[in-house]
Amino acid sequence: MRSVLRAGGFLVLWIALIGWKPVDLGMGMLTAAAATWLSLTLLPPRPRAGRVSLLAVLRLAEHFLRQSVVAGLDVARRAFDPRMPLQPGFVSYPLSFPPGPARNVFASWTSLMPGTVPVADDGKALLYHCLDVGQPISKQLGIEEALLAKLFDGARRDG
Repeated sequence: MRSVLRAGGFLVLWIALIGWKPVDLGMGMLTAAAATWLSLTLLPPRPRAGRVSLLAVLRLAEHFLRQSVVAGLDVARRAFDPRMPLQPGFVSYPLSFPPGPARNVFASWTSLMPGTVPVADDGKALLYHCLDVGQPISKQLGIEEALLAKLFDGARRDG
C-alpha cells in the first residue's frame, strides 16, 4: 500500500511540474515508477511509531503561525533598533525524543522559529545557536517538544 501511495505522490508531482497532456503522462508514469523503486530502495517502509492526530496537527499549525509572527516581529525589532539588543550564544536543550524521525522533525521544526537554529546533536541534547540567550529559550523549546509529542502520540520516550 505504501508503494502505491509513493508512486501516486510521485505521479502527482510529475503532473504538477510537467502537466497532464497524454503525451507526457507515459513518461510521467515511467518516472514515477523509477522514483518509487529508488525511494523504496533508499528509504524502505518501516512500522509506524504511532498514529498522528489530525487535531494535534491543526493545533500545531495554529501555534506555529502565531509563534512565527511574534518571533518574526521580535527579530525585526531587534534588527532595526540602533542599539541592536542581541545577546547571541548557545543553549543546550535535552530532548526526550530518541534519535530518529521524531527527533529530526523536532530539530527541523525548531529551526523554522526565528532567532534559534539547531547546530549539533550529541544524542542526548540539541545545541542551539540563539540571537538572544537572555530569552526563555529552553522553556519555549519545552513547549514545542510537548506539542510535537502530542502529535506523534507515543513516539516520545518516557523520560
